[in-house]
Amino acid sequence: MYRDLLADTTFHQLLLACDADIAEAARAGRCTLCGGALHSACYARKPRGRLCRLGPEHDRRLSFCCAVDGCRSRATPPSLRFLGRKVYLGAIVVLVAIMRHGVTASRMERLSQVVGVDRRTIDRWRAWWRGGFTATSFWQVARATFMPPVDRERLPASLLERFTGDDTDRLIALLRFVGPVTGGCAHAR
Repeated sequence: MYRDLLADTTFHQLLLACDADIAEAARAGRCTLCGGALHSACYARKPRGRLCRLGPEHDRRLSFCCAVDGCRSRATPPSLRFLGRKVYLGAIVVLVAIMRHGVTASRMERLSQVVGVDRRTIDRWRAWWRGGFTATSFWQVARATFMPPVDRERLPASLLERFTGDDTDRLIALLRFVGPVTGGCAHAR
C-alpha cells in the first residue's frame, strides 16, 4: 500500500508544494541573527529511494541566506521531502523503518531491492528513531502532546498511528510534525 504511495508522482508534487509554502513563509521572515532580508540559496540534493521519475525541482533543497554582508547566515526551513542530512527521502526513512517491524527475511530482501537500501541502513534508521530522534530537544518537548505516551521502541510506527486520515494524510501529518528536526539548527531548538 505504501509502495504505491511512494511511486505516485502526485504525492511527491504535494510534498514539493508543502515545502514551497513553508519556504515562502520562512522567506517572508527576517534573519534571526541580524534581522536582514533573506535571499534564495537553494542547493542540490541527490535523494535516493525514489520509485518514480520526477523533475529536477524535486532535487533542490529550499533554503535562504541573509543578504547582510558579514552575516550571510543560512536559514533552512523545515522540509517534508528531506529528513535532515539523510540521503534518502524522508517518506522512505519513515515507511521503511515502519515496515522493518515484523518483516521476514524474504520481504526485507524485496524491500531492499525495490527501494535500493541496505538492511544495515534500515537498522541505522530504526536506531536513529529510537535514540537520535528521541534525544532531540524537539522530541523532549513534543512528546508531551501525546497521551498515552508514544511507544519509543516502535517509532516511527507508534507516532504515525497517532495521526488520522488515510495513509497519505497520516504520512504527511507525521512529516509535517517532525519538520523542526529537518531544517537548520534554529528549527530543532
